[in-house]
Formats: sequence, structure tokens, C-alpha cells
Amino acid sequence: MTIMDKGAGAADTDDGTETPRLPMLLEAVLSVGTDLELRTTLQHIVDSATELTGARFGALGVVDPERHRLTDLFTSGMTDAERQRIGRLPDGRTGLIGALIQDPQPLRLDDLTADPRSSGVPEGHPEMHDFLGVPIRVHTQVFGNLYLTEKRAGGFTEEDLALLRVLSSQAGIAIGNARLYETSRQRERWIAGAAAVTTALLTGATAENALTTVAEQARILADASAGVVLQPTEEGGMEIVAASTTDDPGDLVGTAIAPGSPVLVQLLGGEPVFVEDSATDPRMTTHVRSRFGPSMMLPLQSGGKLIGTLALPRRRGGPPYSAVDKLLASQFASQAALALVLADARHDRERLAVFEDRDRIARDLHDLVVQRLFATEMMLESTRRRAAGSSDESALLGRAVDELDSTIQEVRTTIFALQQPPADAPTSFRGRVLRETGGAAALLGFQPSVHFSGAVDTLVDEATADKLLAVLRGALAAAHRRTGVGAITVEVSAGDGGARLRVEDDGPPPTVVTWP
Repeated sequence: MTIMDKGAGAADTDDGTETPRLPMLLEAVLSVGTDLELRTTLQHIVDSATELTGARFGALGVVDPERHRLTDLFTSGMTDAERQRIGRLPDGRTGLIGALIQDPQPLRLDDLTADPRSSGVPEGHPEMHDFLGVPIRVHTQVFGNLYLTEKRAGGFTEEDLALLRVLSSQAGIAIGNARLYETSRQRERWIAGAAAVTTALLTGATAENALTTVAEQARILADASAGVVLQPTEEGGMEIVAASTTDDPGDLVGTAIAPGSPVLVQLLGGEPVFVEDSATDPRMTTHVRSRFGPSMMLPLQSGGKLIGTLALPRRRGGPPYSAVDKLLASQFASQAALALVLADARHDRERLAVFEDRDRIARDLHDLVVQRLFATEMMLESTRRRAAGSSDESALLGRAVDELDSTIQEVRTTIFALQQPPADAPTSFRGRVLRETGGAAALLGFQPSVHFSGAVDTLVDEATADKLLAVLRGALAAAHRRTGVGAITVEVSAGDGGARLRVEDDGPPPTVVTWP
């Protein structure tokens, strides 16, 4: 019997009447291509196939071409309660579903229970006998299979099989269009995400915030449970330095992959790693792996420089990553790595500009201000000697000379501070003293005046420096606790008698701390 038999094709209904099959086929063919959203299209296909053949139950299984297993199953004719009674849906490794995956050819059975390939039917599954199955191909690749059972009137015929093959052919075209549309939308989201990351990194984010931004944006785009960035450790392992999750990521940050782990060779070599199940994969050794399933670990690499690794694990039992997911995420990681390198270069340029500006100010102070002050001091000193006969004028000129000498010392201290890298810890004793007083200024509300005399950087050893700094720290803290202190003078000297410290504030009452 052909499709055009039985009066241009007709289907028997439960009440014995006949419904024309050709109009139903045309309507089914048209309906499966009315939506570009992939999941909606797949549900349309299985519903149309069930109605066209008069089947009671229908299913469309999506096949993973790499793993040869089902990744999704769309059903028709089954209530929510029936699906819950079945529990976990088949993975497509066994039974007739598995047989169609292994050998994607049309299959019609009058009684599937009598077929030796039929197995693995879960408890609570509706009773089924007659069976019809056909593959759905998108271009030359098998996308999935249509499964139909329990025809309402009689068993499935060759005509049903022919109708289903026509529908599956049209379904392949509709699925191809929907996949192209979904892929284009997905690509747009990843491109927009990469652009957002680049913009965020180039607008002044700190190094830590930059890595967190990359992890968070990638997690959202990949629909992952977590997004983490790992960086190499001095011991030869890798450690999570930034993380983004839907809850508190605190237990992830600091987690390390120990040196010698099998996955490290690929990660440190800048190679991507794709894991089907983090909890069971022997390459995964961290204590947090038990909560995750499919995962991508992508190199953050630009210009031959490995910044780290971007890991995007999904929840345990979550859907595996598709080939498109892996491609788009890898492209995002490359773009993010380039943005991190550019942001780092931008920060270096800004720091260099600051250093150059500080050097210029220091040179100006040294070449202009200090020399002029010193020249003025010499003129006043000469005037004081000529006015030695007048005690009042001599005393006044002496105080002026002392004030100029003190000002010169403070300007030289400022020059030294300007010559220190602002973000680096000072290595000289003079720099450590200035760091202590500079830190105290934020609490005191004013900058203590600091004076050095003698070769403090060469004459003060490490042990003496630690003791002196401890006393200085305590004196500044005590001054902060007292009310009414508006000025503090710190004097540090070094000579044959060793190092000395004097800290004086203006009270009330004025307090002086000396060491030793």
C-alpha cells in the first residue's frame, strides 16, 4: 500500500472512520518549521509524528555523535505523573533505543517485547508492543531518532513508516535551521560577553577584580555552576585565585591542583581539557570535584604567555558541553587573555607615568628648591656673623637658619619618598621609617615631620632597625590615642654611638619618646 492508497491516503481512527493522511502530512511538514527555537521545534516534531501515525506514545531522542548516547528526550502522549513514575530516562546505551543509535535505520516491529534487542525497560513504564522508529538526519549527520509505540487502531504499517520517513526528512531541515539560529544567537552572546569583559578590564579594574570578571562572565555565558581562574604556583601546581558561583565561592578560592597531577601537563602546556564527569575522572584530584560534572578547562594564553586556566564546571548530572560550546568558550578565553594582557600593559604604563612624574618632581625639588634654600641659609649665616654685635638680631637670624635647615631636611625626605615605588615595600631603613609615618598619617589626620641625620641606611643593622621601628610604631599609636595632638616630629640619627630615635608631639601636654 502506498501513501496515496485508501482515498489519497487515510488513517483509521478509534471510531472506525478514516482521516485523510496527505493533508495531515502536509500540515505536519508545515508545523515543524514554524519556530526557530530549537526545543520548541523538537517538541513540534514529536507531537506531529504521534498525531500523523495515530500513535499513543512518541519520543524524540537527541543523540550525542561523539558519545553515541542520548543527551535529551522529548515525549508526547505521556503525562507528568507517568514520567515521574518512570524516573530517570534511558541514556540510549541499551535496548531498542540503543540499537537505533548504533544502527540508524528505519525499524518497525509488531511486538517489541518479542525482539531480543528489547531490554532495559524501566519500572513504571507504560506497557508497549508495536514499535516504529526512524532516524532524523541533519545534512549527513544523525541528529536523533523518532520512536513511536502503541498505534491506537491496529498496528503500524509500511505506510506509517513511509509517512514518518517523509516527516523525519523535513524535520531534519527544520532542526538544521533552528540549530543555525540558536548557534548564531549563542555566538552573539559570547561576543557580547567578551566585549563586556574587555571594556571592564580596560577601565581600570585591579588584577584580582579582572580575573573575577572573566570567571563570572564566562560562567553566565556557559550556563555553568562555577567559573574559576587557576594560576601556576611556585611549587609547580595550579591554584584557584578567582571564582564565581551562584552562592558563596569562598571554599573554591585557594583550592590547588597538586604538582604531579595528570591534568597539569596539559594545563601548564596551554592545552584545553574537556571532562565528561569531574567527580569520576581520574585526572581530577581536588576535593571540590565531587560536586561537579561536565567541565571545560581552557588556557588563558596570549602571545605565548600563559596567564592561567579558565575552568567552567557544570553541576553533577548536568548536560555535557557541545562542540559549539567548546568552540565559543575557547574563543572567549583567547579574547579574555588578550584583554588581561592589554589591561596589565595599561597598568604598567600608568605606573611608569606616575614614576616619571615623581622623578620629575623630585628633580625639581632637588635642583631648584633645595639649592635656593641652601643658598638662602648661607646668606643668613653670613649675615648672622656680621651682626654678631647685636644679640637679638643674632638670635633671630640663628632661628631662621635653624628653620631653613629643618626645611631642607624635610624636603630631602620628601625627595627620597618620591623616589620610592609607591606600590613596593621599601627595602632601606629610611624607606621603612617613612612607610610607618606615612601609614600613621591616615589615622592621625596629618603627616608627621621626619628628620634624618647621619648615614642611617648604612649604619643601622636589621636587628636595630626592627627594634627602632617597633618603638616608633608604638609612639605613633600612643599619640593617636591622645586628644589634642596636632603635630609630631620624628628624628632618626645614626653615628658612632649607634641609632637613636626621638618622637615628640605637641600635647597637651607635649610628650617625648626616645630610644634607646
